[in-house]
Amino acid sequence: MKKTIAIASACMLTFALSACSGNNYVMHTNDGRSIVSEGKPQTDNDTGMISYKDANGNKTANQP
Repeated sequence: MKKTIAIASACMLTFALSACSGNNYVMHTNDGRSIVSEGKPQTDNDTGMISYKDANGNKTANQP
């Protein structure tokens, strides 16, 4: 009985932790805003601009 409960608890913990891992990144700006991006933001080496796809799927570019 205890073994079954332990296995069920381990399975629930595994599913709960896998839900936390996502493809979203949170960027915090100097003026206090938080921006959630879908996927890893890319930095342009020439201009220093950071481009990302926001949570709604719109492609955006911001200065660092």
